Amino acid sequence: MTTSASTPTRVFQVATGNVGTEMIKRIGTHADLELVGLHCYTKEKIGKDAGEIAGLAPNGVLATGSIEEIIAAAPDVLTFHGVFPDEDLYVRVLEAGINIVTTADWITGWHRDTNHPHPSGKPVTQLLRDACEKGGSTFYGTGMNPGVNQILGVVCSADVAEIENITTLESVDVSCHHSKDTWIEVGYGLPVEDPSIPDKLEKYTRVFADSVLMMADCFDLELDEVTFSYELGACTKDVDLGWYRMAKGSLGGSYLKYQGMVDGVPRIETHLEWQMTPHTNPSWDIKGCYITQIKGDPCVYNKHMIFPKPGVDLSDPNNFASIGMTVTGLPALNAITSVVAAPPGLLTSADLPLRGFAGRFQR
Repeated sequence: MTTSASTPTRVFQVATGNVGTEMIKRIGTHADLELVGLHCYTKEKIGKDAGEIAGLAPNGVLATGSIEEIIAAAPDVLTFHGVFPDEDLYVRVLEAGINIVTTADWITGWHRDTNHPHPSGKPVTQLLRDACEKGGSTFYGTGMNPGVNQILGVVCSADVAEIENITTLESVDVSCHHSKDTWIEVGYGLPVEDPSIPDKLEKYTRVFADSVLMMADCFDLELDEVTFSYELGACTKDVDLGWYRMAKGSLGGSYLKYQGMVDGVPRIETHLEWQMTPHTNPSWDIKGCYITQIKGDPCVYNKHMIFPKPGVDLSDPNNFASIGMTVTGLPALNAITSVVAAPPGLLTSADLPLRGFAGRFQR
């Protein structure tokens, strides 16, 4: 399904959590996008105005709760901002000829195929690929990390003659991500010696193996395996963030590594340096940015730093959280035009043109 350059792309959004609420606001500032529908899983939100749900003035778009209503609206694209994929919804929407862009746990699909078998017994990528073929639609998953962070790693290698190792690092204070359910799932707040924590961390972050594989695809490098390792930081005192509490001795920080190995040597890596509080042992030097390090000829060190718009008061935790949600969701919104114009099928960031990563000037 395609749209003309002069006609805004008609967007039907799914979910109004942290990222989804922020994206309702951002769609309103995109001259090339028009919000035509909103799908909510929370019954109490159904029938409410999307603008009001996002804390804005009413915009006339009322939240609905069925897939049939999505299909009946015939949007050009569905944007999905739930925490985890809704694969059955994806299939029905794609079969109806509606493109999908998602920030939910998807980069290449390897992780979903490997760790989340579908009840049908078919790999999830096969289900979605078949649905795309049937509907002539396109499916794309992205985000800031995994997503743009690894694209920055690929782009930074453009002037490197011989690569020995490439590592992308997210070094951030994650207390801006006000999602209790997420951090409970990951194990933050549990006693650091709890034996369930490593599996919880890996289960939630395994999509980062996708990001390593996506980079390997760009480099035409065949990996033997992608390994996972971790370090845990225990809170050195009781911590109350206002929206989340962690007792002394509980998990308050972590350093995770996903390493793409060739002959026992790490060649492509994604590291996650996360801090919920600086009061942990061990603690890490959180840099508040995304870093690409390339060992080779020549070597490259690149920082991607994100700052608030001038005048934004970062002492307000809601403003701090807004930045994190914005950089998570905007890679999806900014890719919409390229995804809608792409041939049917499953896309990764390796398939998009450069314009698929371009932001928008204010109009």
